[in-house]
Amino acid sequence: MKVVLIQDVPKVGEAGSIQSVKDGFARNYLIPQGLAAEATVGRIKDAEQRLRSIQRKTEREEEAQKSLAERLAGLRIQITARVGEQGRLYGSITGADVAEKISAAVGQEMDRRKVLLEDPIRSIGDHQVTVHLVGKLRPTVTVSVIAEDDGSGVAATAQETTEAATDDVADEASEA
Repeated sequence: MKVVLIQDVPKVGEAGSIQSVKDGFARNYLIPQGLAAEATVGRIKDAEQRLRSIQRKTEREEEAQKSLAERLAGLRIQITARVGEQGRLYGSITGADVAEKISAAVGQEMDRRKVLLEDPIRSIGDHQVTVHLVGKLRPTVTVSVIAEDDGSGVAATAQETTEAATDDVADEASEA
């Protein structure tokens, strides 16, 4: 059965798209829940017109955001965080933290929902983060997480921590 989706449905399609689904799924779930409507000739024409309109709008927004995407591509930001043993952070760096630093670096407000993180950042070092601006514009930003100086003048980086651990193992091996 062909249906026109009224709302985004995971694993089926986006709102306004025309999809072929099994009859039972459409009659028993999509249509009663108000997620879709049966695809009639009029609804198909409306859906196609709406999709063309959305596509034109997205293209205009992409053109307007191109300069921002170029500024973000290759941008490197630093975030300082408290670090425990072996380079693990106390807490984590979230999309909101990254968006705040990007906003400060670029001088333009960045929404935290546009920063795509699979998982929060929980270790020091460099991390690649994708920023979804609009449509196909998805520049990548490098986030460098460095250890916070705890006041004792000692701030370890991931490489220093790894080197120290390697040296300890080498010392133990030479003593044995």
